[in-house]
Amino acid sequence: MSRSPFTFTTSDEVNIQTYRWQSEGGNPIKGIVQISHGMAEHILRYDAFCHFLTTHGFVVYGNDHRGHGKSMTAPDDRGYFANEHGFEKVVDDMFRLSSIAKNEHPNVPLFIFGHSMGSFLTRRYIAKYGKKIDGAILSGTGGDQGLLGKAGYQLAKIEKRRIGARTPSPLLDKLVFRNFNKSIEQPRTAFDFLTRDEAVVDAYVADDKCGFIASAGFYADLLYGINFIHTKEQINRIPKNLPIFLIAGDKDPVGNNGKGVRQVYEQYKAHGINHVTLRLYEGARHELLNELNKQEVYDDVLYWLQSAIK
Repeated sequence: MSRSPFTFTTSDEVNIQTYRWQSEGGNPIKGIVQISHGMAEHILRYDAFCHFLTTHGFVVYGNDHRGHGKSMTAPDDRGYFANEHGFEKVVDDMFRLSSIAKNEHPNVPLFIFGHSMGSFLTRRYIAKYGKKIDGAILSGTGGDQGLLGKAGYQLAKIEKRRIGARTPSPLLDKLVFRNFNKSIEQPRTAFDFLTRDEAVVDAYVADDKCGFIASAGFYADLLYGINFIHTKEQINRIPKNLPIFLIAGDKDPVGNNGKGVRQVYEQYKAHGINHVTLRLYEGARHELLNELNKQEVYDDVLYWLQSAIK
């Protein structure tokens, strides 16, 4: 397998660090998988999963989102999307990468795998560009926060005005993350909710590109996006025949221990989206690809991808 780095430049002139994973065997490519990572992490954390997919005939693309990984070029880029419409710009960055992938591999089905923040971005992507792809996998997503979500967005806008869009916000970080370890007895770290695999948690804590406090502007963008993707108008824009695979741990606080993920599943079904599948993994936490049962998850994703290829 080869992993090739490259960059592309966005319409507002941000350089996005990107990677392509591909088997060197020269075998026919069954499909493209594009990965959209979560907040306060980076795409190279998905390297093992990408390697797995390439051994089964897929080519994989993934980028460090704005304000993350090697797409940061200045200290105040950390955890920051854009001056305006940041959530939309990241979704459009994803579509630009999709266009690159499709151009390099024409007539090959394209699937988006979005984890956590990446799943929220992917849910906007499938409303905006769903007719351009062949399926989506939503990992570690969450449900509609209702009035609480709307209040959080208003607070984030106030905080953004108060301290500046690029300034890290411990207040909003605490608001979003403060309860994530609540159900874990005697957590070792602030990030035990990610996975039961302690080695993965320790590597995350030690990684200077992970676990940072994001900017006030980022939280305003993210909370706007989470509220927006739950509107009926947005859900109605998702192609009714688009295959969607929802996966989460039933001990994942982002998805309210499965309840929020099931809510998304029911919401999609109620809006006539025909090919939605839900799988909750018993005992698993937020990062399914890094969980103790990750091989089971890998195999399930592969089976779903192979089944979705027409």
